[in-house]
Amino acid sequence: MNVNADKELWEDFLKGEDYALSHIYYQHVQSLYRYGKKFSNDDELIKDTIQELFFDLIRTRKNLCSTDNIGFYLIASFRRKLAKGIRKSKIFSNTPDEELFKAEIEYSIEKELIEKEELSEKEKLVQTGLKELSAKQREILYYRYICEFSYEQICEITSLKYDSARKQVFRALKSLRKALSDNSSMVFFIFSFRW
Repeated sequence: MNVNADKELWEDFLKGEDYALSHIYYQHVQSLYRYGKKFSNDDELIKDTIQELFFDLIRTRKNLCSTDNIGFYLIASFRRKLAKGIRKSKIFSNTPDEELFKAEIEYSIEKELIEKEELSEKEKLVQTGLKELSAKQREILYYRYICEFSYEQICEITSLKYDSARKQVFRALKSLRKALSDNSSMVFFIFSFRW
């Protein structure tokens, strides 16, 4: 959806147009669910969090600001709510917060490669390169190249500083290029796949 269409749809939602809420919900519910699965296997928690997100949108509609990127707005809000839900469900756990809420980002190309019985040399390089990335690097690359978020948006979602987010992306790409050595064009091939 283009920026103007997102802005118009959001404005209609803020005005109380029922079609707008339905459209936003059906356009984003599946991607929110898939995104939630990267942080938790608890289907009920994810579904409850999505419901809570949309309930809060309706309840606070009159106080919400304008946006020209509904997807970003929903992911940022959903991520905060899901993190809170995961922490609450693990209240008696001794696990540090960063371990409780860690994304398990898996790119479609990686999944497809793992499912094959025999991997070519290039495929093995790609798989090795992706496995060497930290969970945070994989998450940031997901936001940058799959969601196409700006660094400012990535910082807002992850609470990282701008320079830190850029360094994480740089280091992750550098690590992938090193793993792929002569096949550095494969780095861009990886991110061309949607999942």
